[in-house]
Amino acid sequence: MNADIEMAALSGGEATLTDRRTQRSWSVEVKPFALAAFLTTQQQYAELTSEHPSAAVGERLPVESVSWADAVRFCNALSDRAGLKPVYLLLDDDVQWDSTADGYRLPTEAEWEYACRAGSTGPRYGELDEIGWYRGNSSGHPHEVGGKLPNSWGLYDMLGNVWEWCWDYYDTEVYGSYRVLRGGGWFDEHWSCRASVRRRSHPSLRIEDTGFRVARSL
Repeated sequence: MNADIEMAALSGGEATLTDRRTQRSWSVEVKPFALAAFLTTQQQYAELTSEHPSAAVGERLPVESVSWADAVRFCNALSDRAGLKPVYLLLDDDVQWDSTADGYRLPTEAEWEYACRAGSTGPRYGELDEIGWYRGNSSGHPHEVGGKLPNSWGLYDMLGNVWEWCWDYYDTEVYGSYRVLRGGGWFDEHWSCRASVRRRSHPSLRIEDTGFRVARSL
């Protein structure tokens, strides 16, 4: 894989999200969008930012130890490079989404789950050992992107390898500015690597099992 971003165009639909903590479920309409087929790699991140934040080192390894804010800045820089209008307005202590922009961005939580499931209805889109790196098979470290089978829409590593930042707040009333993470990672037990599992983190934190992939509105 070179440093270009390979995108998959996805038709719209509906995603039903659930929160285990509150036992709440809600449905979200998902409009057509494009999602990167692979997690953002260290090569792609370094080419654009000249930064090498990851704890593990390898060009085709997913970039990790990046914050939500880092991911947002990457999206804007990628948009600038492609001649697209950046999606995010970066204010002092706030990030706003310009819905008129055609650039790169993080997927929403609903988009992520819709894409992960790829029309499947179970906890995973395949057998975990065949589709994802997790504690049971990772040997305690992340692996090169695309090393496991994709889902039926051609998306790789949607479960396992590294957690993925999403745009959404987790629960502002309880957790303030914390943002959503999805997908599970190389250090997680199998039960964390399911399409419905939600995790949260502060947007400034950098964690060695957390990365991202980019999306675009269509």
